[in-house]
Amino acid sequence: MGATRVCAEADLAPTTAMKVVIDGKPIAVVKDSSGTVHALGDTCTHGDISLSEGFVEDDTLECWAHGSKFELTTGRPKNFPAFEPVPVYAVTIENGEIFVDADRTITP
Repeated sequence: MGATRVCAEADLAPTTAMKVVIDGKPIAVVKDSSGTVHALGDTCTHGDISLSEGFVEDDTLECWAHGSKFELTTGRPKNFPAFEPVPVYAVTIENGEIFVDADRTITP
């Protein structure tokens, strides 16, 4: 299917996340404090909670319900109660527009 436009880069402020759904997959699109954009599976692997409603801190996205932090680049949890990673999807930015490829996961 290829990459899907999700928003303008200017619409995503640093240290924020937004939820998008691509081909039925909920995805958290995140801009970290340095301005880098990431895309992760939006569902916490511990409790079926939307990660995009959580907190962006340094290189992590924290689940607001139970405090598990997921690395933005790998999807791995940095602490319990989550112990399973979330998928990380390919992101491209073209002409100020953010595109996510929900068919292409990235592994470190």
